[in-house]
Amino acid sequence: MRILASILLASAVSAACAPAALAAECRQAQAIYTDRDGVYELSFEPVGSEAAVVSHHFKIRQVKGDLLLNGHIMTGDEVARSNAMVMHNCPTGDVTGDEIAACTVWEGVMYPVAADGAIGELVPEEGANAAHALLLAGFGPALRYSGAWEEKKLTDVPWDLLTFKECAK
Repeated sequence: MRILASILLASAVSAACAPAALAAECRQAQAIYTDRDGVYELSFEPVGSEAAVVSHHFKIRQVKGDLLLNGHIMTGDEVARSNAMVMHNCPTGDVTGDEIAACTVWEGVMYPVAADGAIGELVPEEGANAAHALLLAGFGPALRYSGAWEEKKLTDVPWDLLTFKECAK
């Protein structure tokens, strides 16, 4: 009986540590995160240029649906923060600030969360080990009250905390 209990406990600890271990083996530019209910996924993709103004590109998609949001992170000038924007159906080319504001679903700081729960200031650089989780405070309510909610007839509000799911190939 003790042997069985030890095996079960070891399996549970191993399963709980697996996402943190997998995140440590993945580069941030390839990291994929999911919300608590598995309804939404956030996936990073390489920026493709060291001269780019943004430090990260990412997409948020509805797993069972056709919602696709585009996002990017720009590091703050005065205070080191991962300032993120999530947008839906923004026009391309020469656009005005009003046009960008109209298609912005959420704007705020994307905080990396370590396996021990510590919250950092900057999402790791593209080539660094992926964060264990990401906190986008207020993202769920922002999506709920955005134009994308009505347009896509969404019913599930995402959680603001997204945990590492896997590494893109």
